[in-house]
Amino acid sequence: WPHPGPGRWAGVDRPVVCLGVPGGYRTTMPRYVVHVSTPMPPAEAFVYMADLNNFARWDPGVDDVDQVEGSGPGPESVFDVSVKAVMGTMTLRYETTTYEAPSLFVARAQSTTLTSLDTITVRPDGTGSVVGYEAELTLNGLLRFADPLLGLAFGRIGDRAAGGLIDALDGERVDPPT
Repeated sequence: WPHPGPGRWAGVDRPVVCLGVPGGYRTTMPRYVVHVSTPMPPAEAFVYMADLNNFARWDPGVDDVDQVEGSGPGPESVFDVSVKAVMGTMTLRYETTTYEAPSLFVARAQSTTLTSLDTITVRPDGTGSVVGYEAELTLNGLLRFADPLLGLAFGRIGDRAAGGLIDALDGERVDPPT
């Protein structure tokens, strides 16, 4: 699946072992990437993005966020994020896996049906910064076969979230850094 450009979902080849099939097979993993230029200084943008309490402010797919460990952003922070799903609301527990202020934050959530990995990068840009947001979703177990279908819906979901993020950061979409 070719990458259609910044701010759109892109399939990424990822090997998945299939028992009984010599050599296994390959499938795609839904991924959404957007970069936003903002007047916020890097430290301020990083704190805003690493505090998942703010997800509900900019992502229309998020119903509610409850911090269950830590206080605000930090390496020990854990958040329950309730998202709109096909059959109502699903709560995902996001655990901080990487916290390197003011440039890199990674949070991971896993349920019985899917795994979500959110990566946030912040780099200085003049007096402001460029925030990169990358979300990867993978269906778990036998549902993994439907990853390409999830990718189709994920593009629309990501576009709505990107619009909210651009508004929240008072920014504009930019091409990824080279």
